[in-house]
Amino acid sequence: MLDHEGDTHLYLQVAEIIRRRISDGVIRPGSAVPSESELRNEFGIARTTARRAVRMLRDEGLVHAVPGEGTFVGLPDGPRRANRATPLYREIADDLITRITRGDLKPRRPIPSETALVQRHGVARETVRRAVGLLREQGWVYTVPQRGTYVNPPGEWPEENGDL
Repeated sequence: MLDHEGDTHLYLQVAEIIRRRISDGVIRPGSAVPSESELRNEFGIARTTARRAVRMLRDEGLVHAVPGEGTFVGLPDGPRRANRATPLYREIADDLITRITRGDLKPRRPIPSETALVQRHGVARETVRRAVGLLREQGWVYTVPQRGTYVNPPGEWPEENGDL
C-alpha cells in the first residue's frame, strides 16, 4: 500500500515494493516486471511515476529492458526468460487482424486508441505503436493525422489475410 500523504515520493515507494518482490522471489530472475500499465492499475499512479520507478531499478542494474517485449529481472546476460514464439507487438497485430477479419472492427472506422490497446494488452505504448505500424505497412489500417487510425476497406487488405 502506498503512502500518498507521506514524505517519500511515490516512485520510490513503488520501486521499493518491486525490489522487495524480487528479493523475496515473487519476481524471479529472467521474469517480467509488471508493465507500466499494470503498475498504474495496481497502485493507482501516473504513467510517469511507474516509468520513473522502473527506470530507477534499471539504473541500479536490478532489471533490464528488451525493446518491444518489456522489462525483466536481472542483467541482460543473466538468466534469460523463455524466448517468446511470437513477439508481443505481433500478438497485438494478430489480435487486431482477427478483430478486423471477423468484422468486429469495421472498414473506415477507427481501431481502438493507443491507450485502450495499452490497457487491453498490458504493454508499453511503443509496443502498441510497433503493432499498429506493422498493420499500416501491411495495408490493414491507415492513419489520418489529428484523427486516428482506421480500418482499410477489404479490397486493400493483404492478399493472404493474417499472414504477416
